[in-house]
This record gives sequence, C-alpha cells and structure tokens, in this order.
Amino acid sequence: MFRNLITSHIAACQSTPASPTPNNEVYSCAFASNKYFALCGVGGLLACGSTHLLVTPLDIVKCRLQVDQEKYRNVMTGFRVTVAEEGMRGLVKGWVPTLLGYSIQGYAKFGFYEVFKVKFANLVDEESAYRYRTSIYLASAATAEFIGDIGLSAFEAIKVKIQTAPGYANTMMEAIPKMYKEEGLYAFFKTLLPLCLRQIPYTTVKFVCFERTIELLYKYVVPRPRDQCSKSEQLVVTFTAGYIAGVFCAVASHPPDVIVSQMNQQKDVPMSTVVKRLGFWGMWSGLGPRIAMIGTIAALQWFIFDGFKVAMALPRPPPPEMPESMKRKLQS
Repeated sequence: MFRNLITSHIAACQSTPASPTPNNEVYSCAFASNKYFALCGVGGLLACGSTHLLVTPLDIVKCRLQVDQEKYRNVMTGFRVTVAEEGMRGLVKGWVPTLLGYSIQGYAKFGFYEVFKVKFANLVDEESAYRYRTSIYLASAATAEFIGDIGLSAFEAIKVKIQTAPGYANTMMEAIPKMYKEEGLYAFFKTLLPLCLRQIPYTTVKFVCFERTIELLYKYVVPRPRDQCSKSEQLVVTFTAGYIAGVFCAVASHPPDVIVSQMNQQKDVPMSTVVKRLGFWGMWSGLGPRIAMIGTIAALQWFIFDGFKVAMALPRPPPPEMPESMKRKLQS
C-alpha cells in the first residue's frame, strides 16, 4: 500500500531494524514500527515546543493586538508599550505554558500524523493510496491535531490569560488557582472548540501543503533527484517547503486564532458573541505578525523534525511515486 509507494529504499529498512539500504544507510528502526512512530512524536515535541518558545515575544504582541487594537495599534507599538509597562520580562510572559502546551501538542501532531498516514493508506489499494494521497494527508493531519488540541487547550488558556490580562498573573502557578476559582475546569477547556477550529485548518493546510510542495520542489526546482542530494541539501528543501506551508496555514487559521485570544482574555463570553462583536474585518487583526510568526515556526518545525530524523537515523521516505501499474495504464 502506502509503503510500496515510497520505493525499495523503504522496503529495505522494513525488513530488519538497523539494516543497510541500497544507499548504504543504516536505520535505527524499521519504517512504521512502534519505535519509529514514538521517535517521530519526540521529534514533533522538540520541533513545536522549541519554536513556539522562541517566538513568545511576537506571540504576546500578536495576542495583545487581537484583544486591544486601540492601545497596541501595530507590532512596533505593541513591543514599545509592552517593554515600557513591564520591561523586557514582559516579552516572555507565559513562556512556561507555551513550552509545555506546544510540546504535548507537537508530540501528538507529528507522531500520530505518521501513524494515521500509514494506517489510512493501508486501508486501500496501492493505486488509490497514490491517487488520493492528498485526502489521506488531510485526514491524518486533522485526526492527529484533534488529539493534540485536547492536550494543548488548558495550557493555551493559561498562556493567553497571563499575556493579555494585565496584573492577573505573572506565572502559570499563579494563574491556575485564580482561573479555577472563577470558572472551574471550564476555564481551561472553554476554548477547545475555537482552538480546534484554529488548529485543525492550520495543521491540515500545513501538512498537506508541505507534502505536495516537497513533491513539486523535487520535481520542478531541485536539479537532482532527492536520493542524489546530500542530507544538508534535503534539509534546505524541507525548510523552504515548510515556510511556504506556514504562510498558507497562517491565513487559513487566523480568524479562529483571534476568537481564541478574545475568549481567553475575557470571562463568560460565548464564541457567538465574540464573532458578532468582532465582525469580519476584526477577525483579521494581527494577521501580519502572525504570518511572520507562523511562517518562521512552520519552517523551523519541519527543519527540526526532519533534522531529528537524520540525527536518530530514522527512515525518511522520499515523495511518493506513481505505481508502475498506473504508469502502464497511462501508457496503454
């Protein structure tokens, strides 16, 4: 099925963990083994946790622009006002829930995506797996992201509360008891729906766009076949495809991101009220910094994830190729 689409290069690493491939590479585990999926999850944890932590200052300004445009007005003003009122420490508020939440989400998102991509493809024949690979990517990403969002929701609520409610709390441990006292467990999961509406489109676009962009880059842009490129060259292609995917997914998921920020900043405000108050154009506030942030995040995430695979000697399947049976049908 799907494994057959990624050529004999992967068939070799399926047979025996740490077996040499036709390219004289030795893998630490078999493709689609439990160890492979678990290590992909670890790669996702490192990729998502580190990148979201890195852009915490930009995330703070973006969230504050979304909840108070009059005060913060634009990105540069947002940085100046934040530093003037809270000092440089104000630019890293909420870094702990950011790191924890997106590490959990990253493990689920990347790890389960690899699981579902193989499992869903193996439900159909080889030709269907190739023909409908975009749908398989989409379903795999959406399912994996939903699992990740359950783990992310509480940490995202804490993060936004710390970042957008002045004087409310400076740390996660200060925010948790206050939030629980005010709204109970609901405070931590009230934005699960808008969070899913933000993250699932974001992730599906990010993964589908990345997968198809990789195909196109190796087909039309990169002068040599992938297996003739060095690992460093392959990682450059990965970074490029990741950034392109990041721009598209930032736009696709921006309105729900604004809604999440508004709902977490205020108490007992339903999503319908927030949407009505914002209006169409209000849900696009802060798009510029989010494109810069998400484009950078997505590119770095794919780079770190793929780099982790290289470091751990994991199988790295090339883009899927048309099965020989389909080629023969097209030629006949």
